[in-house]
Amino acid sequence: MGKTSVILYITVALLLLFLISHSPRTPSHHHRRHRHLKIRSTFSFSPSDKHHHEPIAFDPLVADIERKREDKQWEKMYFEQSHKDFVDEAPGAESQPEWEDFMNAEDYLNDEERFNVTDRLILLFPKIDLNPSDGYVTEHELTEWILLNNEKEMIHRSQRDMEIHDKNQDGFLSFAEYEPPSWVRNSDNTSFGYETGWWKEKHFNASDADGDGLLNLTEFHEFLHPANSKNPKLLYWLSQEEIRERDSDKDGKVSFEEFFHGLFDSLRSYNEEDHSSPHESGSSTEAPARQLFAQLDKDGDGYLTDVELLPVIGKLHPSEHYYANQQADYIMSQADTDKDRRLTLKEMIDNPYVFYTAVFNEEDEDDYDYHDEFR
Repeated sequence: MGKTSVILYITVALLLLFLISHSPRTPSHHHRRHRHLKIRSTFSFSPSDKHHHEPIAFDPLVADIERKREDKQWEKMYFEQSHKDFVDEAPGAESQPEWEDFMNAEDYLNDEERFNVTDRLILLFPKIDLNPSDGYVTEHELTEWILLNNEKEMIHRSQRDMEIHDKNQDGFLSFAEYEPPSWVRNSDNTSFGYETGWWKEKHFNASDADGDGLLNLTEFHEFLHPANSKNPKLLYWLSQEEIRERDSDKDGKVSFEEFFHGLFDSLRSYNEEDHSSPHESGSSTEAPARQLFAQLDKDGDGYLTDVELLPVIGKLHPSEHYYANQQADYIMSQADTDKDRRLTLKEMIDNPYVFYTAVFNEEDEDDYDYHDEFR
């Protein structure tokens, strides 16, 4: 009887192996073999970057890899900007070792033995699920996690810039030490972008919260990222800049026409519900525009001043918290399969590439999906 049972088990096992080996292969939802993680390399000295928001990687380990790559690129570009004569005399300088490091990092991220996305999410989940620690990740917890990582990266970039500009290395920056970017130094007052005020002395002085004529790291960080500041002088400077940019007739204030053709669209776009609905025609939006204009025009003279614009400056210049919340909302919309507005560990593991993006199909590298809003 025992011998018969052994033969029976062996027969069943062989039959199962045969069926598995000949069954149609369907792609697993949990494991996509052809998905490939990419490292971004987007650093630039371009002035337009001051107005472009670049989110940070969701996973601090990936962010650290990207940070090291960006530091190398930044050092190379800064050297080229500061030592043009030397660079011109040495055109054969090679950057191949940097690219080798770059590719090795991508190989690491795509080696499941060394970097397993599921294991990373299991490790990160309790670090995100903090308030409260109840086995669910809410949109608020996602926002706080993203904001924490973003702020860490932004401080790192500010420290890097501070070290370059702080000529005497005393930990403080004077306006004399600060050098505007090359595109400003090489332009005149008729050039495009010359009047952009973020690099001017008035901005510098507004960032000087303690009024000592120098910027410490915190003040310099806010100088670079005024939208994230709570310094009233800096927020007032932002409002002044907004008036200056919108004041087409140069009378020092904004009329309803100047408000309607620019500022109002920016304020509408700030609200989440406006993102999901198409904008109406100019005639249908004029009434709400006039209503908002009247609310802001405290003295009722038909114009907006820099002081009257202050209540909405946070909507015209969204802070990092706004972008973190947008990213969290998108992640929630993609990974929250039961639509209860919270994520379980299983939902995160089932949707890994919502968190690890810049993904493409290796079988067709020319046709890939890149979703910058994920990062």
